[in-house]
Amino acid sequence: MAKHSPVIGRYVTIEVDGCEYKVFYLRNGHGIPLVCQHTAGCHNHQWRDLLEDAELTQKYDVIAYDLARHGKSDPPLNKEWWKEEYRLTADHYMKFIVTLCDALELRDPIFMGSSFGGNIALQLARHYPDRFRAVVPVEAADYAPGFFLDWWHHPHANAAQVCASGTWDLMAPQSPEKDRWLTWHYYTQGSEAFKGDLYFYSVDHDMREQLRDIDTNRCPVIMMTGTYDYLTPPEATEKTASQIPGGVYIEMEDIGHFPMSENYPLFRKYLKEALRLIDERT
Repeated sequence: MAKHSPVIGRYVTIEVDGCEYKVFYLRNGHGIPLVCQHTAGCHNHQWRDLLEDAELTQKYDVIAYDLARHGKSDPPLNKEWWKEEYRLTADHYMKFIVTLCDALELRDPIFMGSSFGGNIALQLARHYPDRFRAVVPVEAADYAPGFFLDWWHHPHANAAQVCASGTWDLMAPQSPEKDRWLTWHYYTQGSEAFKGDLYFYSVDHDMREQLRDIDTNRCPVIMMTGTYDYLTPPEATEKTASQIPGGVYIEMEDIGHFPMSENYPLFRKYLKEALRLIDERT
């Protein structure tokens, strides 16, 4: 007998900075909206286990979307996008998320993102504190220079293999083999957008002088990083959280840079603690 998932996928069309995007998202649950951003060069499959979590989706309306140019969300429909280099900026990234939340009529959502999605969570807390109940930056820091490199698109390199192979060292050896392979597989599919994502991650994202401007009374910030993440080491996340008045840091043991897809059962334990802390503060 076929077993159907409760997760539903839909498209919504939004306009951001004069560009029209048809955005694909997966959704399941009831209650407080929990909006999830995937990592750079990837897509919303990373959040599948959370989307199918029967306990958490009783309280949270989980929405995991594909950023434009990723997964099933195409580049802009009304623009000759192939004539210019894709470089994601913080301003456009934030507008995209806020516009999407408005289009879905989400009221006071929690925003959670990982890696470059975690970094944009910090930006949202700083610039849009009244639009979100709280943010959960996962594997994030105030500054992450050095990764916007030309060889991501070098003609002598297989970009898909280069992007995917980098995931292995960033995952914990304790994570299940099948889930590590799936995370690797996701990255073989998103290499074309990866370099442009890293423009935001390593060039346009710099919050070293802005962290103290984040008002956690208006938008609580709960940061989480895995002990096996050398891209954003735990000490970088802890230092970032310590400079945010009221910021909270949770260190996740035995997990790496892709916690929601490489070892969801372990990530779930830490996520429940983050959500509990948000409940206390809102």
